Amino acid sequence: MSVMNKQIFEALIEAGASEEKAADAAESVADYQKDINSINQKLAMIHGDLIVVKWGIGIITAAVVLPLIKNLL
Repeated sequence: MSVMNKQIFEALIEAGASEEKAADAAESVADYQKDINSINQKLAMIHGDLIVVKWGIGIITAAVVLPLIKNLL
């Protein structure tokens, strides 16, 4: 049995849904929330990797461009 979103469950019961249907819907919402949290964690990891790649590209660009500028002066 999955974790159930209590607020959704209570709102559905108050709206007139049966307990079984309200429980199923609340569990489904909780599953989606868990999936979204997992995706957010993966995106945060990718963001961190991109920062490292950007810095690497910047350093490589500086290493190539600075000697060219030095030769022109």
